[in-house]
Parts: sequence; structure tokens; C-alpha cells
Amino acid sequence: MGDPAVLSGKRVALLVEEGFEDRELTGPLDALRDAGATVTLVGATANTEYRGKRGHAVVTSDLAAGSARMNDFDALVIPGGHAPDKMRMCHAMVDLARDAMDAGKPVAAICHGPQVLISANVLRGRTLTCWPSIAIDVKNAGGLYVDKPVVEDGNLITSRKPDDVPVFSEAIIRALSRVHA
Repeated sequence: MGDPAVLSGKRVALLVEEGFEDRELTGPLDALRDAGATVTLVGATANTEYRGKRGHAVVTSDLAAGSARMNDFDALVIPGGHAPDKMRMCHAMVDLARDAMDAGKPVAAICHGPQVLISANVLRGRTLTCWPSIAIDVKNAGGLYVDKPVVEDGNLITSRKPDDVPVFSEAIIRALSRVHA
């Protein structure tokens, strides 16, 4: 990704919960930080340790979702794994996703991440991809499911699985580089 000045001054909220897909959190996190963005890990509670479902990554949340406001961020990233099923039970995380979509800010969700967007009721008429097992849920929420490594529909960026993380991360960086402070 390279140039650390590309996203200088950009602020990204990255949702975290127990059981995230390790590479779907660490890949975008590293890519965004390498490009100069400030990434805040937003969990159900602040200063809480969360483990990836494969046991390769352990991260600590910086901020509680209830204290987070999308006005303070330029984009939102939702990793996959088992975490989104827990995230969607946290009203503050669902509200953040809805607020980001309503504000037209880049919202990136990979794998099971769109479950949070389904709960936020923001997928009607949007084209996206996801892990195949939740494609029916996306369709039932009014979204148009397509099977591609990365799909960009306006401010919405989605991908399917860990193998898609490089193109997913590139799409997030591209979208953020177009956001004016």
C-alpha cells in the first residue's frame, strides 16, 4: 500500500467483538495504518481484549460503541467471522453502522460483516457481496447479492472472505482517499 501520507488525517472506526475472523480485522487494520489513517478499535466496551476465532490475533478496544459517534470518523470497517452476530446484538454498533451509511461515509464489511448492516436496515437496493451462507439474509433485507471478491456500491464496500482482504483493503483506502476533511 506504501505511502503513509495517503490517508494522513483520516479517522476510521473498526468494529471489534469476540470471534472476529483474524485476517479480516488485521489485514485492513494494518493496511489503513500503513497508509497513514488513524484507526480506532470500537468494541462493546472500551479497553477490552478480543480474540480472533482462529486464535492468531488478539486486540484491545480503544473505545466503547456507546461513546463512539460517526461524526468523529471518516469511515467504518466491519470484519467478519463470528463477531458480527454478536455485534448486531449491540445497539450502539448497529446505530454506528446506520449513521455511517446515512452520512454517506465509506462503510466496508467483509464476510459476515453485512449482518450488522442487515440489522441496521440499510441494504435495500444496494449491491453487495458477503459470505455465501448469509447471501439469503442479504436478499431478504433488500440487497442484491453478487459473488465477487470486492463490490463497491456508492459508499458501501463489501468482500466475501479472508482471501479477498488485499482487494478489500485497497478499496477502503481508495474510498477514504476521496473523502475530504
